[in-house]
Amino acid sequence: MAHFAEIDALHKVIQVVVLDDKDTQDSNGNEEESIGAKYLHDGFGGTWLRTSYNTYGGIHKAGETPFRKNYAGIGYSYDESRDAFIPPKPYNSWTLNEDTCQWDAPTAYPDDGKEYIWNEATTNWVEVEG
Repeated sequence: MAHFAEIDALHKVIQVVVLDDKDTQDSNGNEEESIGAKYLHDGFGGTWLRTSYNTYGGIHKAGETPFRKNYAGIGYSYDESRDAFIPPKPYNSWTLNEDTCQWDAPTAYPDDGKEYIWNEATTNWVEVEG
């Protein structure tokens, strides 16, 4: 199955759909993004880009080709210069990691097995009680 994201004029993802592989293949059975994008455009209009359900931070968890750094979600942005889907910025203090196109907190998440939430007022991780 092939996943495609529709982006609007501001390059925001407005929907993600799944296509049967046959709708992305040429006459020799080779998958081509342009074929799937044209299929969707002809049927629904809009601009469509392939995305991979198994891609996160530029890595495909099954070792295959990662598509556009991250699996697209509604509200994500498509950055053409990076050829990447970027999630919404969760907090003002976080910065974009250029390698993963994910947002990094100013301090790393603690690696002690406990659960934490981000406190933007203190720009620090706070342990979840309970």
